[in-house]
Amino acid sequence: MRQWIFLLQKEMLENIRNFKWIWMPLVFIILAVQQPVTMYYMPQIIEKFGGLPEGTVLQFPTPSAEEVLAASLTQYNSLGILIIVLSTMGIIASERKSGVAAMILVKPVSYTSFVTSKWIGSMLLLWVSFFCGYLGAWYYTGILFEFVPFSIFIESLLLYGIWLSFVTTLTLFFNSFMKSSGMIAFITLTIIILLSVFSSTLSNALSWSPALLSNYVTQYLMMGVFPEEMTASLLLAIVSIIALLIASIFLFRKNELAA
Repeated sequence: MRQWIFLLQKEMLENIRNFKWIWMPLVFIILAVQQPVTMYYMPQIIEKFGGLPEGTVLQFPTPSAEEVLAASLTQYNSLGILIIVLSTMGIIASERKSGVAAMILVKPVSYTSFVTSKWIGSMLLLWVSFFCGYLGAWYYTGILFEFVPFSIFIESLLLYGIWLSFVTTLTLFFNSFMKSSGMIAFITLTIIILLSVFSSTLSNALSWSPALLSNYVTQYLMMGVFPEEMTASLLLAIVSIIALLIASIFLFRKNELAA
């Protein structure tokens, strides 16, 4: 246990040295907060820069607070996922390529401790960043529109966080047996895009897909009730995270022993 805690502390220190604990929460906050601010000032923005004829009167329906908060979450489904992948694409691969991983494993350090410490470190960074960003969106939505009940905020935070955790774990999985950070990012993003496209196109047949979890969270915010299909999607996402983590440990051990 002490060995695992030491590895986790090393991972946290590495994230501090790389300034991930600064720039990643800030980026998540900016992504989320810009949505309520933009939606609130949209009439003024269009009037100022839209090039409309003088005297034109614009009337926009005021969105509900739930719609604004749901729109903030959509920012994480594109740029947010890109940031997550880029921040974790070399979490193991870079150390394997530089030989640092081999030096650590000589101690000896168990492969399970090595991989899980990386995973927990990434999860802590992800959840803190996501919480800060989404909390900022919730606060500004309340200030500019009205406050969504905090219980709904927490529930949607936890559910959407599972989807982002799946993306993080998938990136870690490719780290376990690949050394090219660029290729890891490319393959992960390709899989996420294809999974999202197929899940959205065939939403009836693939209602259990983890990629639809983000859509279900949006529906929950809009309607106030959990979609029936969300249970299967949530369970599959959790099972997939566990399976990918176990497979990551197995493949990492296999590749290191072969080396």
